[in-house]
Amino acid sequence: MWLRKKDKIDKEKPTIDLSIQDAFPVNCDTLYFGESFTMRVRFTDNVELGSFSIEIHQNFDHHSHSTEVTECNMDPIKAPVNQYLFIQDYDIPAGLSEHVTDLTITIPSGNAHGPFDTGDYHLYISLTDAEGWSAQKGLSVKMVGR
Repeated sequence: MWLRKKDKIDKEKPTIDLSIQDAFPVNCDTLYFGESFTMRVRFTDNVELGSFSIEIHQNFDHHSHSTEVTECNMDPIKAPVNQYLFIQDYDIPAGLSEHVTDLTITIPSGNAHGPFDTGDYHLYISLTDAEGWSAQKGLSVKMVGR
């Protein structure tokens, strides 16, 4: 069977673009407990975007899955006491090949165990297109109180 041009198979991963104006957060940025921030990232795909997820977790042991070249200033290694963890999935409207997020994320200052641990965290973005290809971006961020 011959494939017509409209039956072309999608073999390309989507892209996560942090070079747009006002992109946030980017590697080495600071996020504040008890405040909100607006995530501004550009997602693109050659055919159609699907969904994305955000994970924020502690990096007190200096493990690495950063995808960025820039190294950030790190606090000394420490054991977590009351670490912050955020994991959330988001759908992208159907039919889009480009989407710029305008997502407000509120970071609580603590939980029933007290204030969250300040210090080094990772913000991990995973993007999946409609065909199932995925791309990831791992950012190092500092999370502190004001």
